Amino acid sequence: MSHAQTLRPRAPGRFWRIMGELMRRPRAAFGMAVIVVMVLCAVLAPWIMPHDPFEQSFDGLDLMGGPLPPGGEYLLGTDLLGRDLASRLILGTRTSLIIGVVANGIAVILGAGVGIAAGYFGGWTAAILMRFTDLMMAFPALLLAIVLAAIFQPSLMIVALVIAMVNWVQMSRVIYTETRSLAEREFIQVQRAIGSSPLRILGKHLLPHLLSSIIVFGTLGISTTVLLEATLSFLGVGVQPPMPSWGNIIFENQTYFSTAPWLVFIPGLLIVLLALAFNLVGDALRDVLDPTLKGRHG
Repeated sequence: MSHAQTLRPRAPGRFWRIMGELMRRPRAAFGMAVIVVMVLCAVLAPWIMPHDPFEQSFDGLDLMGGPLPPGGEYLLGTDLLGRDLASRLILGTRTSLIIGVVANGIAVILGAGVGIAAGYFGGWTAAILMRFTDLMMAFPALLLAIVLAAIFQPSLMIVALVIAMVNWVQMSRVIYTETRSLAEREFIQVQRAIGSSPLRILGKHLLPHLLSSIIVFGTLGISTTVLLEATLSFLGVGVQPPMPSWGNIIFENQTYFSTAPWLVFIPGLLIVLLALAFNLVGDALRDVLDPTLKGRHG
């Protein structure tokens, strides 16, 4: 039996071992439960929404033309246009998760790619890539995201790309430092000496050692992208109405904060809850996969 064949069955076993470790940690288990519920809401949205989230109805307004409070036909009340708040929040879950996962996935790939290339090749490659990273870090992330979102016509994918463009730099710095350290280790120097190609060294010897950091920062980064998407949508340069996102639901209904606080409080609570869930899972993953990461990046 080859070495590759002996390793193959271990991957599922390691996955379930990690899952077991996470489930034994109350905070991580809570975070995972929240994420699972949110994902189910996003996937099953068309079947579990009690009303059409885009339907404007006079029945959804009180006698004074204001939103209805929670209860009765409308579980969480209605918004300023008589639309069912629960249905819009459920559909908004899909929006927030899609942008969070896609934007963070792009940011992880870009940040890890730049960091690994700079750390492994060094020299002028590292100088150019890291100076560009420093330049990007010099701009306030929110301000840069607002400018980029204002330049391009906001849509789901454009917002995801904008967030990815401002979120990759931290990952790049961390991975660059770890790659530089690994590149000087004896096992990498031996591979270079025997003529192994850079692609083989990166894929077979460097990437497995960096995977823990990439997974941890990828998980933690989703909370940042969710918060940034909500901020952009609240400022009017994110996901555009009538497509609901938690941020633009708050933006649309902010004038009713004193008379109908549930319109702002409930989506705000969901934003905080989802960001907290990914942070809790990310922190636990950091401890499970590599406890030394906590000391270096915590």
